[in-house]
Parts: sequence; C-alpha cells; structure tokens
Amino acid sequence: MSLAQSLWFSIPRAIMRLAMQTGSPPELSKAAVVIVAAGRGERAGKADGPKQYRLIGGKPVIARTIEVFLSHPLIDRIVVAIHPDDGALFSASVSGLDIDRITAIHGGATRQESTRLALQALREDAPAKVLIHDGVRPFVDADLVSRTIESIGDRRGALPSMQVADTLKRTDKAGDVAETVPRDGLYAAQTPQGFPFGPILAAHEKAFALGKNDFTDDAAVAEWADIPVRIVAGSPDNVKLTWARDMVLANQRFSGVASFPDVRTGNGYDVHSFESGDHVVLCGVKIPHGKKLSGHSDADVALHALTDALLATCGDGDIGTHFPPSDPQWKGAASRLFVEHAASIVRSHGGRIANADITLICEAPRVGPHREAMTNALSEMLGIATTRVSVKATTNEKLGFIGREEGIAAIATATVVYPGELPE
Repeated sequence: MSLAQSLWFSIPRAIMRLAMQTGSPPELSKAAVVIVAAGRGERAGKADGPKQYRLIGGKPVIARTIEVFLSHPLIDRIVVAIHPDDGALFSASVSGLDIDRITAIHGGATRQESTRLALQALREDAPAKVLIHDGVRPFVDADLVSRTIESIGDRRGALPSMQVADTLKRTDKAGDVAETVPRDGLYAAQTPQGFPFGPILAAHEKAFALGKNDFTDDAAVAEWADIPVRIVAGSPDNVKLTWARDMVLANQRFSGVASFPDVRTGNGYDVHSFESGDHVVLCGVKIPHGKKLSGHSDADVALHALTDALLATCGDGDIGTHFPPSDPQWKGAASRLFVEHAASIVRSHGGRIANADITLICEAPRVGPHREAMTNALSEMLGIATTRVSVKATTNEKLGFIGREEGIAAIATATVVYPGELPE
C-alpha cells in the first residue's frame, strides 16, 4: 500500500457491534467525529504551510487535535476532511496514531462542503451521534467532549459556547460606531458541535441541493433546518488557532517552557454612611432595609470597591478618575455601570478576569439570604462563571461606626491575567 493509499483506512465494525451487545444507554452511546482540516490557514502566514500541519510542542496541530478524540472512551471513529494536496502531510502527521479508527477524505472548497463530504463518508455504517470539530482547535478537552455528546438528543444538537463578555459595537459603512449591541443572550460558538447523525446529514444535503453555501458553522445549518440546538458550557482554553501569534502561544504551551504568567491582583476599599431610606443596594442587589447608603450614585459600596480593584490591575486610576462625583450625569446611577466599564478597560488591555472576591463589613442587613443573587449579578457584570465570584460578610463586633450601624464598608480583590510574561 502506498503512502497516499494508506490515508483511506478501513473502519472496523467490531466496536459498533460491541456497543450494541452491551446495551449501552443512549446517553452513553459512542459518537463518530468529523474533523474539518482542508483549509489553507493563510491568516497564520503562508511561509510555514497550512497551520494544521505546523508543529506545536513537537507535534503537528492536527495530530494533537485527533489525539484528544482517540483517547476519549465515547469516541468510535474519526473522519478527517483534508485538502487534496495534503495527503502526504496528513499521512506523516498521523503516523504512530491508531490509524484503524481514522479515515481521511478530500474536502471541498468551503468548510461547509468539507463537512458534508465527511458526513457522507460515515453514512454506510451510520453512527447515532456525530461531533463536528475544527482541526485547529487542539486544546479541546475530554470534559467538553463528554458534555457535548451527552447533550445530543434524537432531534437536538449541542453547541459548546462561551457567553459574550465584551461590549459589542456595530459600525456603519464609514467604520464609525453606529450602535452598541446588547450582549444579553449572546454566545461565541466553539466546536465540537454535536448532532444526531441522520438529521444533520439531511440538513447538509438539503442545503447543498438548494445552493445554500454561506453557513459559517454547522449549528447555523441545523438552525436553518429547524433542528433545535442546545447551548452547553464551552471552555476558555478551547481556542481556534487563527493568527501567527496563536501558533507561537500554542507552541509555548505544549513545549512546557517555563514561563511566568502576568497575573495581577488589585484591591479596593470603600465605605458609605447611612441616611434615611428604605433599602440598600449591595453587589447590584436591592435589599429592603430601614436606611439607605448615602452617595452620589446608588452608593453600592461593594461595586465601588470592586471597580477600584479592577482598575488597579492595569494602573488605570480609580473610580473617581472615571466617574467623578462632581459630574451630575452619575447622580443616582446604577453602580454596575462602573464595574462593567472597569471590566471593559481590563479587557482592552488584553486582561482576563480570573476571580473577584468581595467582603462586606456591616452589622445589618444580613447578606446570607441575598448571596446567590449577588453572585449571579456579579457574574453577569464581569462575564465570568459564578464559581469565580465570592461574596462574604462579617460584622465589626459592635465596634466603631460600623458597629454603631452608621454605615457599611467593603473590601474587594480582583485577580486578572494579562498576556505576556512578567518582566525579568
């Protein structure tokens, strides 16, 4: 068998027969995988060839991607769509892998066409479920694969996604900002995207027959074909290698080169006195109380402290720098605006918020009954998981102005990871 011929591997049916004999429940049934790797990857630079075959940590990108699926207990077989010119490159890349479970087919001119052709290659011995994955996402992990497979239904797909955290803008034809796009309910799609095999193949075939070739991912094809798709939690590490810098960072990560990540911690402290009122606002949550906090805005002492903590991680002043109390436009303003602005500044510097910790110091009101709502509100403001948010409370043991219930203080700590390394 020639090197080129070795790409066309037979797929043993014994695995499928074994699954049927063992009577595995549907949610644990195995899935096939389509990996799309027929692109040219010109945005990552042409000099070193297609990015899916470049080395990261001594192995081709495509090999690292395939290895994740080969090692997963719920993956049966893999079909890889490659460019017609890349036969030798692919064969060399998968040398040493379990090639009996891999089939290579020639892809088409577009990602959508490559996916359709790869799905066709599975039709003769059709799986119940199929995952469709980008060949240049080598950081996909086993947990993400598992929860995607488990979320696939008989007529429902599964889409790993990350909730959009950045503020989104729409521009006009001149390139000027035309409007701010609300990010509520917006998600950034990842792969692998999972589907029941029959419906997604039929959707691709229908789109092909009708000349619909402008879909950017398979969830869009499913949506067009009225196949429901459920969002599942993606992974911030599951990045697609697109630019030349992505390749450099991926190589560093897989090479195990010792580095000192640029992790920064910022602290913030604020205090507000009480005045006549019937509620307080803490961590964005309105809490009934016999007094309210005094301040130019809504006097959310926790969010004011957190704003300072976030700004401290990139040396961008404090809350008064950006929202001076002398400015009448902030009178009565919701303090979540301050936090969201600070978070956007952090992200404009390339920072990723890793953790936010707030301690409220007060005799009353009780924080415990409202902690979950506070955590959820902070998670939404910062665009991070609730597991990365902590809200605590303590009293001042009846000492000082806090002990006399004259006000509330807050201490906030924010941890942010910025690109690059610590300077020597």
